[in-house]
Amino acid sequence: MNSPKIIAMVGMAGAGKTEVSRFFEENGYTRVRFGDVTDDEVKRRGLPVNEANERTVREALRQELGMAAYAQLNQPRIDAALHDGPVVIDGLYSWEEYIFLKDYYKDELAVAAVWASPGTRAKRLATRGIRPLTREETFSRDRAEVEKVSKAGPIAVADYMITNEGDFEALRAQVEQLIHGLKS
Repeated sequence: MNSPKIIAMVGMAGAGKTEVSRFFEENGYTRVRFGDVTDDEVKRRGLPVNEANERTVREALRQELGMAAYAQLNQPRIDAALHDGPVVIDGLYSWEEYIFLKDYYKDELAVAAVWASPGTRAKRLATRGIRPLTREETFSRDRAEVEKVSKAGPIAVADYMITNEGDFEALRAQVEQLIHGLKS
């Protein structure tokens, strides 16, 4: 089997999807961040960027376009990026997004789940510089993503698992090992 041209990162908030995606980017992958759609829409609506407005926009887009909305809206960006080489998707969310992308890209798509415990994620999210979350907001987001967004499905069928409970260098070593394996 050939190496997949697209690696989609999935994981709960604070697991480290963006850090892992950046490592892929440093290794020649073009990063397509699904959350850019949310950020752009929040700004277009003239709303402050915060968890409540982001959730409102995410839910509105999915209600309007279906649960595969983010995959559909980002497909042209993925296709354009593929012209330059391999792609890493930062932030695959729903089962429907996964099915949409898998049906379209077939074996060119693989999924990597980034996992960290709820306690570790809550600590990270409380201290991040952009969009920090309280422990209660983290739990609320987790619950919404599992119950309303079907996020557990793509995690369950991931082709690769990255555990992010250690330090930054341990994470980097794991990701570099995965990237090396994909290239061989």
